[in-house]
Order: sequence, then C-alpha cells, then structure tokens
Amino acid sequence: MATEIRMPALSPAMEEGRLSRWFVAEGDAVEPGDVIAEIETDKATLEFEAVAAGRLDRILVPEGGDPVKVDTPIALLVPANDATRPAATAAESAAPAPAPVTRPRPRGARAAAIPEPGWPAGAHLSPLIVREALRDALTEEMRRDESVFVIGEEVGMAEGPYRVTQGLLDAFGAARVIDTPVTEAAFAGIGVGAAFAGQRPVVEFMNLSFALQAMDQIVNSAAFTHYMSGGEIACPIVFRGPNGAAGRVGAQHAMCFAAWFAHIPGLRVVYPYAASDAKGLLKAAIRDPNPVIFLENERLYGKSFEVPALDDHVVAFGRARIWRSGGDVTLASYGPAMAATLEAAEALADDGIEAEVIDLRTLRPLDVDTVAQSVTRTHRLVTVEEGWPQGGIGAHLAAEVTRAAFDWLDAPVASVTGADVPMPYAETLERAALPCAEDVIAAVRQVRYR
Repeated sequence: MATEIRMPALSPAMEEGRLSRWFVAEGDAVEPGDVIAEIETDKATLEFEAVAAGRLDRILVPEGGDPVKVDTPIALLVPANDATRPAATAAESAAPAPAPVTRPRPRGARAAAIPEPGWPAGAHLSPLIVREALRDALTEEMRRDESVFVIGEEVGMAEGPYRVTQGLLDAFGAARVIDTPVTEAAFAGIGVGAAFAGQRPVVEFMNLSFALQAMDQIVNSAAFTHYMSGGEIACPIVFRGPNGAAGRVGAQHAMCFAAWFAHIPGLRVVYPYAASDAKGLLKAAIRDPNPVIFLENERLYGKSFEVPALDDHVVAFGRARIWRSGGDVTLASYGPAMAATLEAAEALADDGIEAEVIDLRTLRPLDVDTVAQSVTRTHRLVTVEEGWPQGGIGAHLAAEVTRAAFDWLDAPVASVTGADVPMPYAETLERAALPCAEDVIAAVRQVRYR
C-alpha cells in the first residue's frame, strides 16, 4: 500500500513550493529524518525530511519544475519490502509517466553553455546549478587561501538561507564560517576591518536590500579608503547575496542595486547569469585586491548550466560574454534579465532576425568595447535589465556605445527596463513590472523598422 508524500507547509505563510532537488531516487530506501528533497519557497530554500520509513516508489513531481501547491502529492512511499508498484490511478494513467530521477541530477531548466575564449578545446562540460557553482567557488578559494573566511547571518549552523554556504562550517570550522546577529552594519564593519588587516572576508547579506543598513561601511570605508590613504590601505572584501526580484517578496526585498553600486568609484560590481560565470567571477572577486559587490538572484540559484571541468576556473573582470552571434541587432543584458533576452533572441530567429546576445557580467568595469564592436556589425542596440530606467546600466551603456560607435548606428539605442515603480507584491503586477521576451521583441522591431 503506497503512502503519498505531499508538498509540506514549511512555514505558516507558505502556499506553494518548488522542488529544486531530490536527494533520493526511485527505489531508494529512506528512514525517518533522512533529508529527501530540497524545496524553494518565496522566502528561503529548505530541506525536507522523511517522516516514515520505506522505499521511494515513484516521484510524481520531478525536480526543477514549476512550483506546486502545498499538500500536492509529490512522491509515493511503499514499505521497504514491497517489490511491486501500486496500480496506477486514472489520473496517472492518463498523464505521461514522469521521467525517472537519477542521482546526481541538475536542478532547474538547463541552458546550453556557449564555449568562451579561454576554455580549452574539448573541455568536458557537466551540468551545475548556480547555487552549487557559488559554493564550489567558496570552497576552492577557502582551501587555496587561509585568509578567506565567510561571515553573515545563518551562514554556518543553518548552512545559509539559500544553501550557498552548505557544508562550509563542517569543512572549515566556526573560525572561518562565522554566524552573526541580525546587524548588517556590524558584520559589514567587521569584514571591512578584517580586510584592512590583510584578511579576505566574504560578507553575505541575506538580501542586498539589507545592505542599506551597511552603506557607510561599504561606501565610506570599503570603497574610498584605498584612495584616501594614498594607496597604502587595500580592502580585499566581497559583499555578496541575492539582489532584485525573487517572487512576491515586496518592494523592500526586491530592489536591483546594480546601478546603485556601479555608480561608486572604488567598487567593482559583478552580476553573473550562468553557473560557469558565477563560479569563475566569484573566484576572481575573492582574489581581487579591491572591494567587490557580487550580485546574485534567487530565481537563478536553482538554474542549471553546462560548466567546464577546469582545475582553476577564473573569469576575468571587465570582459563581456557573447552568448549568441547574429548580424541584425545587438542585445546587451546581465543577471536574470538574460533569460528574457535569450528567449527573445530565439523567437526573433524564427522570424529571420538574428540577434547577437551579450551578457555584460561585470558592470564596473563595464566592457563597452565588446558591445561597440558588435554594433559595428549589427548597427542596432537594445539594452535589457530588470533595474529602474533612470540612471540605469542600460542608459550608461547606451551613452558610451553612442560615443564609441555613433557612425555605425542606424537607429537610436532602445532600452528595456523594469517598470519605474517600487516592486509590487502581487504576482501579476510583479510580472508586469519585469521585462519579458515580448518587451525585448517589441524594442527590436522598433529599432529595425523606425
């Protein structure tokens, strides 16, 4: 007799969850207390434990799919000695059987990696989600350099609110994975002081919106001290955490700080999209002698990409990545807006319009040259970002490319941005406030047919 395992309510306000990972496969034996799955909600990523012993007979909700409502059956558990499958219900018979789940398996929809210059010819590619790419980068750099440590809220005992620091406390101990009280100003200041003393701290904010509490430390201390000391005092520190819209978290938890921080001299600002870039850029950020703002996004943590198997995968700052080549229009984007940009490029190709898609990756330094060179071939540029329009990265890029490639532009630069409003809480309004593929396609048609 099969027992249904249902999507649990992991908090009083939880209405639905996304199965980001199964830790067990069909046929595996489980015991009470075994962690069997990882579930993403709009607030956090949490582990789900089995409450009964048995054998996992069938997975009904594969990992990486859409969120499902609380109390939805997600798997079937049978007694450990039950060798037969229960008869299928009418609904199961009518629906195609879910693909079998094997271990290990990537989470999220997989996006094909485009090999970059610097990747060895024939490099082995394997799937990796962004969260695990970040964790790998932290692990490798902490092993390489004993001056690297992680500090922030819930990074140790709780293994990180989004599981980026999972396993680090066990591997490196409490002296290098430091839990703090909820006081961003204090632990950011501790990190800056440690960096002045020659350490290489990685400061995690549970959300970059909370970094507002630490702007004095980030700007007046971290960003400006090297200049104000005449080059005598360096501040090799990384401030990292989720940035921008995440799914019904409200205006105070969904701001995009890309343009805010890129405005400030003395800071380096990074916002990767792909897992390979998340790993390579975080390793570069930890090694950099300057303070680095490393922006992540909750919607990307569980997204899977192909990553090259390299002994030391480091991505240099200030070099954009060409994801797709094309001769009709250049699309320049970064962070989670890359998903809408790539989707638009695929749709445009069906209509005979070949877009060149460029992921900026680092926003300070900004690789204007790669975008300008692309415009000399395509003669048109559309910038795409989730941040606000006024003073945005796209506006700055448009100005720089216009100066660099004015004679090659056949139309004014078009910009696709988030709506110029605080991020709404309602799901429908939030979706309307963020750029989508249709917005990008409309902008492309504007610059091609004006």
